[in-house]
Amino acid sequence: MRKLGIVALGAAAALTLAGCATSGGTGASDDGAEIRVWLVGTDTPDEAREYLVDTFEKENPGSTLVIEEQAWDGLVDRLTTSLSGSDSPDVVEVGNTQASAFTSAGAFLDLTDEYETLGGDDLLPGFVEAGSYDGKFYAAPLYSGSRLVFYKKDALAAAGLTVPTTLDEYISNAQALAAANPGKSGIWWPGQDWYNALPYIWENGGEIAVADGEEWDAQLSSEESLAGLAQVQEVMTTASSAPKDGNETSPEVGFCDGTSLQISAPSWVKWSILAPADAEAPGCPDQEENLGVYALPGMDGGAAQVFAGGSNIGISAKSAHPELALSALEIILSDEFQTIYGENGLVPAKLSLADTLGTDEVAQAIAAAAGNAKLTPASPNWADVEASGILTDLFVNIAQGGDITALAEAADEEIEAILNS
Repeated sequence: MRKLGIVALGAAAALTLAGCATSGGTGASDDGAEIRVWLVGTDTPDEAREYLVDTFEKENPGSTLVIEEQAWDGLVDRLTTSLSGSDSPDVVEVGNTQASAFTSAGAFLDLTDEYETLGGDDLLPGFVEAGSYDGKFYAAPLYSGSRLVFYKKDALAAAGLTVPTTLDEYISNAQALAAANPGKSGIWWPGQDWYNALPYIWENGGEIAVADGEEWDAQLSSEESLAGLAQVQEVMTTASSAPKDGNETSPEVGFCDGTSLQISAPSWVKWSILAPADAEAPGCPDQEENLGVYALPGMDGGAAQVFAGGSNIGISAKSAHPELALSALEIILSDEFQTIYGENGLVPAKLSLADTLGTDEVAQAIAAAAGNAKLTPASPNWADVEASGILTDLFVNIAQGGDITALAEAADEEIEAILNS
């Protein structure tokens, strides 16, 4: 999941986008065209970017492809403006939890007829669902990355602990590490980080919200969800020294300076931890031998249900060159391009390429977590829930020791008001 920008898509913006659901250009004047591809953040490796540009220009002589990197902050606002304007990019990456907002608003071309060509049932099913609306397929999976637990091997050994096999053991381990190392986090968990709370809810049988006919029923205050929230509060208040109102950015900092003995973070954080000391965002490569990793364990063993972060990618409904845009998208979904993701620690868009992640400890943990990952509710209004701050506020209050039942009931009312608007 990617974080939304400051401004939510909102109902008015959705109506604006709905007017752009035409089929773009005819492709008749594609010779010599320039295709613009919006990729977000730095997760897509340079090798993959170069492969996309070189392959596209080789397969489409006379045409060029330009990659325009966007920041995650403020992305929804920029996309809302760009996809409804006359100068729209052609191919666009969006966070998986943002996809429904744009597919339902008519921002992307219908790719239903291209589903098999792009990978068909080999595509990550949860991301296919996120990129579909009203029975049609609009945005393909791009890559995924489930959360893993990174830990300091020496700290676990010094406390006489082993890698946990159940969620209860994970909680008790975190508490034991914190008790044995005053002032340090047995598991680093800043209050705004609601992504790491979802497994506790799901593993106890709860949900954020479920569809009930045409309405959405928020369920954070259900008995099952409350049991998970109680565990969340226990960990936040007894095992974490992170700021109770802090966010989850840069988890590698505490790991590298030794104040965080365990962190639960997206799989790609491994590369942030091991970044060279002289990098723009330095890591601690000297800790490589001390870096352990495992998939968050479930209530009854095995891998827990964790939130699947990652992206979808689609073609703008206002693309002036939809045929060339489709050519670019086919390259992005090709085995060759997706293999580069796998070799760089990101879960490829295709199930059949899981082995490209390798066979080391991190790869095994990624595979275990990805196989049991879940997404947020597939509502077109979910982006507005995230941008509203309901969930960040909820978990900040939980971290500060608030009454979880009252907090969950209030959050349910707010979530339902947005999802059912």
